[in-house]
Amino acid sequence: MRSDSVKTGASQAPHRSLFNALGYTEEERKRPLIGIVSSYNEIVPGHMNLDKIAEAVKMGVAMAGGTPVVFPAIAVCDGIAMGHIGMKYSLVTRDLIADSTECMAMAHGFDGLVCIPNCDKNVPGLLMAAARLNIPTIFVSGGPMLAGRVKGEKKSLSSMFEAVGSVAAGTMTMEDLCEFEEKVCPTCGSCSGMYTANSMNCLTEAIGMGLRGNGTIPAVYSERIRLAKHAGMKIMELVEKDIKPRDIMTEEAFRNALTVDMALGCSTNTMLHLPAIAHEAGVDLNLDIANELSAITPNLCHLAPAGPTYMEDLNEAGGVYAVMKELSKLNLLNLDLITVTGKTVGENIQNAVNRDESVIRTVENPYSSTGGIAVLKGNLAPDSGVVKRSAVVPEMMVHEGPARVFDCEEDAIEAIKGGKIVAGDVVVIRYEGPKGGPGMREMLNPTSAIAGMGLGSSVALITDGRFSGASRGASIGHVSPEAAVGGPIALVEEGDIISINIPENTLNVNISDEEMEKRRRAWQPREPKVKTGYLARYRELVTSGNRGAILEMPRENES
Repeated sequence: MRSDSVKTGASQAPHRSLFNALGYTEEERKRPLIGIVSSYNEIVPGHMNLDKIAEAVKMGVAMAGGTPVVFPAIAVCDGIAMGHIGMKYSLVTRDLIADSTECMAMAHGFDGLVCIPNCDKNVPGLLMAAARLNIPTIFVSGGPMLAGRVKGEKKSLSSMFEAVGSVAAGTMTMEDLCEFEEKVCPTCGSCSGMYTANSMNCLTEAIGMGLRGNGTIPAVYSERIRLAKHAGMKIMELVEKDIKPRDIMTEEAFRNALTVDMALGCSTNTMLHLPAIAHEAGVDLNLDIANELSAITPNLCHLAPAGPTYMEDLNEAGGVYAVMKELSKLNLLNLDLITVTGKTVGENIQNAVNRDESVIRTVENPYSSTGGIAVLKGNLAPDSGVVKRSAVVPEMMVHEGPARVFDCEEDAIEAIKGGKIVAGDVVVIRYEGPKGGPGMREMLNPTSAIAGMGLGSSVALITDGRFSGASRGASIGHVSPEAAVGGPIALVEEGDIISINIPENTLNVNISDEEMEKRRRAWQPREPKVKTGYLARYRELVTSGNRGAILEMPRENES
């Protein structure tokens, strides 16, 4: 066992004395040591129940003959961090989580890990750590929040942000806003739509690293506690059989995950996280593959914010496995891959049933014949830009309009709420990318303001930052190269005509190559917004959005 390095032999007597200090018995020391990475805290609604999940996992591990050892991982609540400097600290935690988990696992010789994430950066951060460490690992999330109910209709956090825009537009009263505030987030759990947290928890199932229901069983259901106990038991089987993350997270498994991503209509942030996880697993996941898979994968689900259904509805309809069973009818998945169940994908989904075709459409009756995410390219985004196609209204799939250019999120929000943005405009928010932010802030506030002002079907938004999974509309993010490194988005001028064609996967600014080159020669780098602390270090190491914003050591000939 790996843990023998910290508990077996004469030279490990000092180590054993420290285990004694922790209260572990000799019997416990002889068992496999299972690290339980808990993201529990009291500031993130999706994490406030993880202490109960961790206790259930501990019981499962102990029942199956292991010794559970809990240690923490940090988490940022994107909703609370939204719209201020706090959002610069969201994406960057993904690497802190991966790094600190690596440190804890290597320093203490764990034989296996159970990872308990729930929200946006914890899931990919811990998956990155799992791929990097490559010791037997299983995931069990904290589960999604139930949808709120306002005036008899289901609502979620995206409704809350859009309500703020409606108040600014004069179409909603403060009394109605207060009712939304009280009711849209009724329970603990990751917010109830197909936002980034739930997207990644669902894709954890699809890629084979979580048990059935990991992404969809609501946080407040006792079934979630039972799932956690089963995860604790299952890790002992994975340790015994030495089934490791890189055995599961293969290139074909990532193709499966991307295919399910397209069918579910997941958050655009998956286009950041899946390449970063794949990188740690030694797999090169080029974003070009996204359009290849999207072209053959039907979009089967329209969960909030794309439609009126929520995670609880997806769970009742049969969950991720039911979606995968539908996709298998078209032979779109590799069914022979091993998963943390100890069985193959095909064996896992064999008995899955689609119980509600209004939530999970059949492959014969999809929302569209192509997937929920599109990667756009053109002279404005030579490397890539990403849009959640399933959340774009038909009239905005092809759009041409004048650029309204802003060098930060705050200036754009002020213009939107001040009535300075009109139908037809293309709002450009730049210098908010991985380096330029730094930290690649989410733009839920401006997209929600646009929707709340009644402009969601007539105004597009383009940024080198990113979007919350709660954003909807013609919101194109991850534009690469970003402005901070002189990408074409830095060269756009007020009034330039921008052409968006989502069906053809193109994004262009209508100026000549000669004019673009003239502007490029005149462009000067901006002074960094942050010069000290973790964000400054992150800025120096982070790569572009099209590469998953992974961290990479500078080359010798670079500063």
